[in-house]
Amino acid sequence: MVPVLTEGPILVTGGTGQLARCLDAQGAGMGLLRIGRPVLDFDDLDAIPATLAALAPRMIINAAAYTAVDRAESEAADRANHLGPKLLAEYAAAHDIALIHISTDYVFDGSKGAAYLETDTPNPASVYGASKLAGERAVLAINPRTVVLRTSWVYAAEGKNFVLTMLNAAKRMPKLRVVADQIGNPTNAEDLAQAILAIAARIELGGWNDELRGVYHATGTGTTSWHGFAQSIFTFAARYGHPVPEIEAITTADWPTPARRPADSRLDGGALERVFNLRLPPWEQSLQRTIATLLG
Repeated sequence: MVPVLTEGPILVTGGTGQLARCLDAQGAGMGLLRIGRPVLDFDDLDAIPATLAALAPRMIINAAAYTAVDRAESEAADRANHLGPKLLAEYAAAHDIALIHISTDYVFDGSKGAAYLETDTPNPASVYGASKLAGERAVLAINPRTVVLRTSWVYAAEGKNFVLTMLNAAKRMPKLRVVADQIGNPTNAEDLAQAILAIAARIELGGWNDELRGVYHATGTGTTSWHGFAQSIFTFAARYGHPVPEIEAITTADWPTPARRPADSRLDGGALERVFNLRLPPWEQSLQRTIATLLG
């Protein structure tokens, strides 16, 4: 029988990604080990089982993903978002350890007209969304001790994200055109990391409970459009003397992209609050904190 691992690190995949960095920064004392390429590379699937065996984690937090939505070729996205997580789940199942897997609002097509519940039927409209949904289904089917967290519009004070893109663009251009007919939940990576670590701590301290298994939505509280998000960014940035451009509201049709985005990807976080007593802060509050970190 394969032993249950009670020692070893909590493995955080995703390497230099903004969420993995936030998890690493906030998880001091929890025994986290943040890894990415080349130590663990979803483009080299054959090497992953041996890597996991050598690291012998007691829990896995999968924050790795192929997130280049418009460049999501089927093979590259499938390796990173489906086949790689599947291998993590197989290891977790073999050792009876928990896996916390991060997914996305892009598993939905955005046509519901209301915030999505975890029980709503996914219908991805892009290769990226389809690969993430395949990953969700694989990890849940393989490892009984799996928590899937869907999130959206993630940003932080570092990395590649909408907030930094807007601030940098305003230094070069007096006018920015931003889509106003797509709405969702902006999510601060620090807030998301705190929620993930709270879930990990509950599993560690209280032991696994089968009632925890399943899919949850973990996003900033409240919704806006990309245009509204941009307006708030510059409202807060103006306090620090940052250039404030004119922000023109445009439609999705005015800004065509290779991959289709969901028009309304709002996620309802009620299940996360009911089961884990977790509710992420209002997105405006967290955005203000991030702008202060960047510019204050």
